[in-house]
Amino acid sequence: MRITDLLKKQGITLGASPKDKQGAIDILVKLHEKCGNLKDTAAYKKGILDREAMGTTAIGMEVAIPHAKSAAVKSPALTAITVPGGVDYDSPDGAPCKLIFMIAATPDGDVHLEVLARLMQMLMHEDFTAKLKAAKTPDEFLKIIDEQETKQFPEEAAAPAAAKSGYQVLAVTACPTGIAHTYMAAEALAKAGEKMGITIKVETNGSGGAKNVLTAEEIANCDGIIIAADKNVETARFDGKPVLSTKVADGIHKPEELINRIVNKEVGIFHSDRKASAAASSADDESIGRKLYKHLMNGVSHMLPFVVAGGIFIAIAFLIDAACGAPQDGNFGSATPVAAWFKSIGGVAFGFMLPILAGFIAMSIADRPGLLVGFVGGQLAAMGATFAAPGGDSTSVSGFLGALLAGFLAGWLMKMIAKLCEHLPHALEGIKPVLIYPLTGLGVVGVMMCAVNPVMGLINTAMTNGVTEMSKNPALIVPLCALLAGMMAIDMGGPFNKAAYVTAAGLLANSPNNATYMIMAAVMIGGMVPPIAIALSTTIFRNRWSAEERKNGPVNFIMGLSFITEGAIPYAAGHPLQVIPSCIVGSATAGALSALFGCTLMAPHGGIFVLPTIGNPLLYFLALVIGSVVGMLMLLVLKRPIKEGE
Repeated sequence: MRITDLLKKQGITLGASPKDKQGAIDILVKLHEKCGNLKDTAAYKKGILDREAMGTTAIGMEVAIPHAKSAAVKSPALTAITVPGGVDYDSPDGAPCKLIFMIAATPDGDVHLEVLARLMQMLMHEDFTAKLKAAKTPDEFLKIIDEQETKQFPEEAAAPAAAKSGYQVLAVTACPTGIAHTYMAAEALAKAGEKMGITIKVETNGSGGAKNVLTAEEIANCDGIIIAADKNVETARFDGKPVLSTKVADGIHKPEELINRIVNKEVGIFHSDRKASAAASSADDESIGRKLYKHLMNGVSHMLPFVVAGGIFIAIAFLIDAACGAPQDGNFGSATPVAAWFKSIGGVAFGFMLPILAGFIAMSIADRPGLLVGFVGGQLAAMGATFAAPGGDSTSVSGFLGALLAGFLAGWLMKMIAKLCEHLPHALEGIKPVLIYPLTGLGVVGVMMCAVNPVMGLINTAMTNGVTEMSKNPALIVPLCALLAGMMAIDMGGPFNKAAYVTAAGLLANSPNNATYMIMAAVMIGGMVPPIAIALSTTIFRNRWSAEERKNGPVNFIMGLSFITEGAIPYAAGHPLQVIPSCIVGSATAGALSALFGCTLMAPHGGIFVLPTIGNPLLYFLALVIGSVVGMLMLLVLKRPIKEGE
């Protein structure tokens, strides 16, 4: 199958003049429809727009390649237009696009993906794209493609790269959809290597799986590896080699710079016991604070589903017993059979919270050997294990703080053990991960947690008692709730936001009572305000925002009510000095009012979907409205109107 098999004459429009990006997409989709390539035009177009929402498919050099992989596609196909006057397509180099191909891919199959990958590589040649832009007829357009494909991909196998002289660089490219940018980056790197006289082989992790896979021998003999990817790729095979990790866009636009960094030995050595991310910088280049944050977030991200799902099930149990008139005593939440079922299942999920947190922090630090040790350390923190009571002591439960400490100490402990084991005979290599690491780590973490739990238990108990006492005094609980709610709006999903949320969730898990319910309510309302304040501002004070910002603004009503603070991030990124202070003040106001009104929340997430678990819901809604309006009014003051033409 060749590219010209996927592109029909009736699927080509030369000399098109769309007014904007949306107009160009409409023309290309209609060409697919005209050619009979689609089962459902609307569904396919939605797939195209969803892909554009992830990031522009313009690649620079006046070329764009919108694409979608959809069940709405009958068979793999292409359409194409030339736009002599150019159209703004949000190109990374700022240039208007004059040549646009649209790919329609089916969910299954590999052959067409290989053919489409050829097109991506061919379009990296400027002389080829120039000829296409100048084509006068669809027949000429197709002929230019056919000639270039024959020239660039002859039937004869290319000579092996190992026969060339010079540096040998390996690379892996991958993008979330695995259709366009994966192959664009691969071709850009290959071209740059050829131009620089450096032999290079690129593995592509596309929709059809990994192609041109790097062999163990090639990895052993290379000078370094470039990972240009926006998703995780297998990195353990690169242990001991210089590895440069970057985003796939850099592979397309900065290939020579990436290759030079490998050639000039500016890249650190990668070790497989370090948790790698293909989208991140080399771990050796990160600050200590950044590393600690990444380890913590790895634990938190794995913990949150257990907290959210388990917490909501437990909240449902309380609601059922309350509706049945059960007495609010020590058996509340389990008084009726249905409530007991929800509470038991939720309790099981909730019970995994601390072991999961500690286990994945440790795994982030020490890779797989850290998981067991961290998991056990987190469970010992939850039990309150001591030397006198290894089965657990309620007065020594160190809770969330103990699990944090267990995760970090377990991770560093296992790295130290692995370092010491490097001096053991090579014959013992096979039993290290299955016997030596877990056995040694388990013994050390047991001693460690039994030693620290009594101290951490005292701190945990003091914090819980302190919060409980604060709840009895509005002069203390209100400022605390305002502070935590305001933190939710500082970075909207970043370290401050997560610190506030994890604090509230930890208190809720360790000591569910009226005080912790008030704090959880304040934290959730603090996360709901920023998107709603943005939505109100873009709806009421429209002259403060661009057309695109106004169009996307109403979606933030839904995101805010669903407790998805991240909906405000694009606006905060575009106008940080106006949006962030406004959202902080609005969130803090709402948090303070929530506490002042005595509002509580039994569930750790959910927004309006957990309304039945909110105490004083009408006053809670009033606090949300007031906080959102305060944020909107601050935006009115801080953000000047946009003048016509801006």
